[in-house]
Amino acid sequence: MFKNAQVRSVSAAQDIPDVLQSWLYASGSLTAQLTQLSEGQFKVTPVKERFERQKREYNQWLNMPLHHTAWVREALLYGSESFPWVKATSIFPITSIQKRARIFKTLGNRPIGWFLFQRTSPVCERRILKLDEGWARQSHYRWHGCSFMVQEIFLVSFEEYLYRKQKKGL
Repeated sequence: MFKNAQVRSVSAAQDIPDVLQSWLYASGSLTAQLTQLSEGQFKVTPVKERFERQKREYNQWLNMPLHHTAWVREALLYGSESFPWVKATSIFPITSIQKRARIFKTLGNRPIGWFLFQRTSPVCERRILKLDEGWARQSHYRWHGCSFMVQEIFLVSFEEYLYRKQKKGL
């Protein structure tokens, strides 16, 4: 569970589909939650891992100078279906990746959640957004003196899966 978690909804909560409400506002490890939903099936497929400059809004939210670069990892998260459920983007400022968060630079196909929530409760500030690809939650974590952001976009395919599951009464 997040201690000191703050959630700021950019869109009105009533606009969020019912099946996604609990997912967008859930605390704890999304990795664990997706693994539970898919009865133990979970896979991470990295799409991109590299240093790059970030959008102004991300730098401001992370309190990072505009000219600094960050380690960016994009990955697709799969459950029990052959299509991805979540598109995750993690942004680690260079100052954090040189500290304890350097472990996240070498994850490969391992999920961030397994390391982030292992014996710790990171401080998290969260905002909920509606993006072109789907509903998203952006989490600004403070963990062992490091500051970084994880954006999780719940893809339309995941929303459709939840509706099918709900319709079956599971």
